[in-house]
Amino acid sequence: MISVSRLALVVSAGLALTACSTLSSVLPGSDRKPDAPAAPKAPPTRAPAQAPAKTSGPQFSDLKPGQWPHEISDVAVDPAIRFGVLENGMRYAIRKNATPPGQGALRLWFDAGSLMEADDQQGLAHFLEHMAFNGSKNVPEGDMVKILERRGLAFGADTNASTSFDETTYTLDLPKTDDPTVDDAMMLLREAAGELTIDPAAVDRERGVVLSEERTRDTPGYRVFKQGFAFNLQGQRPPSRLPIGTTDVISTAPAQRIRDFYQAWYRPENAVFVAVGDFDVDAMEARIKARFGDWKGKGEPGKRPDLGAIAQRGLTAKVIVEPGSGESVQLGWVQSPDLRVETKASDREYMLESLGMAVLNRRLRALTRSAEPPFISAGALRNDQYHAAQINGLFAQVKPGGWKAALQVLDQEQRRLMQFGVRQDELDREIVAMRASYVAAAAGEATQRTPALAGQIVGALGDREVVTSPSQNLAAFEAITKDLKADAVSAAVKSLFAGQGPLIVLPTPTAIEGGEAAVTAAYQEAGKTVVTPPAAPAATTWPYAVFGPTGKAVEQKDVADLDAVFVRFENGVRLTVKPTKFRDDQILVKARIGNGLLDLSKTGQSPLWSASSMIEGGLKQITAQDMEQVLTGKVWNAGLGVEDDAFVLSGRTRPEDLSTELQVLAAYASDAGWRPEAFNRVKTYYGTIHDQLERTSGGVVGRDLSSLMHPGDERFAFPDRKEIADGSIDQLKAAVGGPLSTGQIEIVVVGDTTVEKAIAAVGETFGALPARAGGPAPADAARIAFPAPSKVPVIRTHKGRADQGLLFMTWKTDDLFSDLQRSRNTQVLASVMQLRLTDELREKQGATYSPSVSATHNATFPGWGYIGLSVEVPPEKIDQVVASVRQIAADLRDKPVTADELERAKLPRIDQLEKARETNEYWLGALSGAQTDPRLLDATRSVIAGLQRVTAADVQKAARTFLADDKSWTFEVRPEK
Repeated sequence: MISVSRLALVVSAGLALTACSTLSSVLPGSDRKPDAPAAPKAPPTRAPAQAPAKTSGPQFSDLKPGQWPHEISDVAVDPAIRFGVLENGMRYAIRKNATPPGQGALRLWFDAGSLMEADDQQGLAHFLEHMAFNGSKNVPEGDMVKILERRGLAFGADTNASTSFDETTYTLDLPKTDDPTVDDAMMLLREAAGELTIDPAAVDRERGVVLSEERTRDTPGYRVFKQGFAFNLQGQRPPSRLPIGTTDVISTAPAQRIRDFYQAWYRPENAVFVAVGDFDVDAMEARIKARFGDWKGKGEPGKRPDLGAIAQRGLTAKVIVEPGSGESVQLGWVQSPDLRVETKASDREYMLESLGMAVLNRRLRALTRSAEPPFISAGALRNDQYHAAQINGLFAQVKPGGWKAALQVLDQEQRRLMQFGVRQDELDREIVAMRASYVAAAAGEATQRTPALAGQIVGALGDREVVTSPSQNLAAFEAITKDLKADAVSAAVKSLFAGQGPLIVLPTPTAIEGGEAAVTAAYQEAGKTVVTPPAAPAATTWPYAVFGPTGKAVEQKDVADLDAVFVRFENGVRLTVKPTKFRDDQILVKARIGNGLLDLSKTGQSPLWSASSMIEGGLKQITAQDMEQVLTGKVWNAGLGVEDDAFVLSGRTRPEDLSTELQVLAAYASDAGWRPEAFNRVKTYYGTIHDQLERTSGGVVGRDLSSLMHPGDERFAFPDRKEIADGSIDQLKAAVGGPLSTGQIEIVVVGDTTVEKAIAAVGETFGALPARAGGPAPADAARIAFPAPSKVPVIRTHKGRADQGLLFMTWKTDDLFSDLQRSRNTQVLASVMQLRLTDELREKQGATYSPSVSATHNATFPGWGYIGLSVEVPPEKIDQVVASVRQIAADLRDKPVTADELERAKLPRIDQLEKARETNEYWLGALSGAQTDPRLLDATRSVIAGLQRVTAADVQKAARTFLADDKSWTFEVRPEK
């Protein structure tokens, strides 16, 4: 399984409308070199080409029951994995892995999803997934999640399941691999596999939960997807079997129809058990045989459905009018699905196609960065449609009314590729870029994380791929790309644009004059434009390799208990280094500069909504486009964020590129380009954001809640339409550029490096910058308000479905350092509320899919903290839910929590923290700001012990302190009348 390239180029059908704005590009143009081939006198005739059938090599149908793909493939399987099959037909894969130590990941995968449903079962494959948590032969309803919570697994984070069109997966991430935890987890998966009761009363209670999930998913973007999916796969089965199903079936289907699906498809011959973690492989294999060996299917097995023939079509268009959606253009060709088992030959074919598509994506990305871009973002992809078809094409997100210009450019770039193929320099660049990814993956092979490894094995099952290691992938890549010529890649990529079509999908919030006829006419007119060969990029160099004399480290202090080192340079730059071995070949870098939100004015709209344009705007001496070209082969990235007390430039790299990463971040800190073209693209996108947000209850919360929670403080307000329209790059530069260029600097480096190497790399970059005076934030910058308690809710409305509503309730608490232990007590209180809300609103009332409760204690703004809960619920049930919440709060005030509740609230939170502390990401955050505020180190040191010491009396005291009815504030989002 050569997976690195697939991550960038294969997108699921549900995400097919997402623009690939992160793919980089090289600008094609008409400035040809004198020796370039002459342009054609007229465009060629555009008759649909037939896509070649992919029938060479072993097919899916060649796999016998219980057989693994590598058994009939010439691709060598990862030798670290033990594969097997039980006598009943269930396959299993086991891999020992100790990153992180003492943890495990179990997966139970079924080769069955919504495609296998009958007409009166639409949505029941997913409904069945819900019922796996609602009672079985040996586990009463409601006990499964509690058993796992007692073992430290959090529902949602560690305990989950998903249903797709053609597969269902149950996921358990184990915080410990001791015998009791592993035995309980395997017992519960065995219960899900063959012992579910599917009690009619339990089914009825769960209907509201599934309907809540359906409401949550039903956004303008999802409705656009459904129509586009049906158009692309006209007459085929997948569009009529969306996993969420239909509300009619969810509301009325008898429990027996769920049981019918269960018995037909949850059978050992359709199942794969995956176990990855810090356990003995022989012992795990024995456990699998003992636990699953007696499992037998019940009744007749299901029959695989016919997915339908691909519709025979030429040029066809579909305009999808959906208020609240963005405007985009998709241009695709439909081909027969690739039903081959992975082989070396298919890997080579796929790699050549991937390289060609990578070239096309770079060209498209370059166009988005031009002075007058034809689209906001654009990309090209290949998309397997659940083995019913393969769709290859191009797509672009466009400004309102810009569909015609975008369609013309997409057509020209597709024809440019078809007529002239890829240049050798373009191919060589993509090979270098891909090689860097493969090399980095291979270097980190020994410290791959357990959940990711389990996910890789499961991810290979549906497509009958061979599971391979990163080092095997690198070797295969090198063999394929050795002496590879552009002609071979050009021929391969051209085959992707054959088949039925082109099909044009045009989602838009408002009707297009002339409809589909106008779209097809525009495409035909675009074909009359002659295309020229792609131009070679101009040569450039990296101008930020030297920042001046290397800075001198004048102070160094060990923080021995946290394995960290504090360093101060002569120019005032602070450096915190924590060398780790959590992930081989991974280094995370954060530059914290200035005072963040504290530097911004409380009055006047914050321009931070446009902050991404600062990075995309490149540097003064080099554009973002040229940066990508000159740094090809390096592993680096850059992002801009804002924290309460610092602006943040962040990146991720590997040991050999640490200097490059720091050069990039130091250049952005001292010499950003502030190009208006990048700002204008972000501004164009935000021009319709309000139309999108107002269409769902969640969108309205995202737009309004932060401002309501910080009354009178514009730093936290979402920009209104006028503020977006009037926004400029100068406003962003004034707000961010000053602090970045003059503010004091703190660098945090965590990962696979040494203190000496980090000091050297920082000394050559940030340490070489002129000293900065910096300065504190304004005196009142940290004083922020909290909404006053009120029995009358704040109400906002949305323009979406009449049955969509959302409730947010909050109680003010305090900041983190006002009482550190009390903040731990309050966190556990929030976890107990989460348990009770889930039990009451989801399990008993069936009112909502996923109620959420959290506790926030701010470390920057004195006195600011809260307990907050969020519930998606039909508008007519909001008052009932509020009453339930108030009753739960009263019970928590009046009576101590039970020992079992306390354990189930604390253990998952503690285990999540223990797992997080084995990651670079955790320590990057935990050490940020620690040199200037030592209290943060004390909080990090004490967090687990602080949670462990929380008692039932502490939880009750916190409830009495904060959860009074007259201290609550409520925000409701209801449908517009």
